[in-house]
Amino acid sequence: MDSGLSCAADDDVTLGLWLSAMEDLWCVAVGVFQLWMFMVVFLITLPAMFNVSLGVTGVYIQILVKILEVTEPNHLKITLFCRIIERAVGSMEEDMGRPRSSPSLAGGDFALSDAFYFYKKGLESIVDDEVTQRFSSEELASWNLLTRTNQNFHYISLRLTIIWGLGVFVRYCILLPLRVTLAVIGISWLVIGTTLVGFLSDSSVKNWLSELVHLTCYRICARALSATIRYHNRENKPRKGGICVANHTAPIDVVILANDGCYAMVGQVHGGLMGVIQRSMVRSCPHVWFERSEMKDRHTVTSRLRAHVAAKTKLPILIFPEGTCINNTSVMMFKKGSFEVGATISPVAIKYDPRFGDAFWNSSKYNIVSYLLRTMTSWAVVVNVWYLPPMSLQDGEDAAQFANKVKSAIARQGGLLDLAWDGGLKRGKVKDTLREEQQRMYSSIVLGPIGTDVPQTCGEKASEQ
Repeated sequence: MDSGLSCAADDDVTLGLWLSAMEDLWCVAVGVFQLWMFMVVFLITLPAMFNVSLGVTGVYIQILVKILEVTEPNHLKITLFCRIIERAVGSMEEDMGRPRSSPSLAGGDFALSDAFYFYKKGLESIVDDEVTQRFSSEELASWNLLTRTNQNFHYISLRLTIIWGLGVFVRYCILLPLRVTLAVIGISWLVIGTTLVGFLSDSSVKNWLSELVHLTCYRICARALSATIRYHNRENKPRKGGICVANHTAPIDVVILANDGCYAMVGQVHGGLMGVIQRSMVRSCPHVWFERSEMKDRHTVTSRLRAHVAAKTKLPILIFPEGTCINNTSVMMFKKGSFEVGATISPVAIKYDPRFGDAFWNSSKYNIVSYLLRTMTSWAVVVNVWYLPPMSLQDGEDAAQFANKVKSAIARQGGLLDLAWDGGLKRGKVKDTLREEQQRMYSSIVLGPIGTDVPQTCGEKASEQ
């Protein structure tokens, strides 16, 4: 009897100690959470909302630069060749070595040696394809201590391994939770703030509050990316009643640009969480959302855009004319739809620093959640943004020529390669019109210009003879 009571008393004491330990642990967890939220709210969120920097991110970037310089000995560097082969920069006629004035080839004679030009071009495309490599991550000249970029690197030293291990701990155990917390706060504030503003009647006060909510949200989200953004030529910032066009690398392009000013977004209506965000945003600001069926109707899209820019009090429309994400090494063909509206175009060039993380979204390989996880576990997002002088359609210039002019200006300012290829090749095949264009060019070389008519192909000439 006494032994039973003694055992029960021991169990009670053990249970009491366990409950006391759990209570102490709970108090510690609550204290850590309160300290965490205090730091997030008062040291990051509130300064971000008022566009105030405490200088922590700048110091962090400087430390990263020093670490990457120290851990970058000569044997860690890789010599990268931007071009495996040297491509000819002349025209088709010059590359064939047969100017039209050549007496031996006058009269539209066909030379068998012309085939070597097409053989050469085909081999160049196989060896050094300048299109598909734009849809994969940019190659780095040296390892930036991220696991995802070390395919070409091997074990070097114990010191480097220790630094890499510390980096993994910092990125996944400190930065990732902090960035996720900030992202949740930013998105929640966007949904709640825009919904509340949407109940107000249309007025200048509503527009001011809407812009304030959008700005503060995107600034919080920029802090969630540890973004360091340098804006250049701010006197050229897009103004209301116009269209802003920029090269496209990833969904975070919107956060980068909207961190410095508000824009009206253009896009397709989505479901799920994205649909909730879209519906809340459109309550307070006239964003332009299209149904899937409407996106294929160019006339409907153009009419909606033209109606938006006609109201000079509405925010500038933000459009990425490439239509897909490119790896920030080049600018590909701009779709001409946004250039047919007739509004003033404000070009913007965006260039990310790949040393601190890969900002490119390879949508064919990663879904949006995986991409955001990779971005939030990178070191930081460091980017330069250039506002270019506004441009307008000139007399005698069609929409396609205007689009190419704007594209060239963006590529030149951002130090990007200017490519004429369509970004749609990321998922589609080469259009027949591109092949036909090459055929027409060769036909004009063989036959010479024939008035204003479309030059005949070699097959048509043979059939007539």
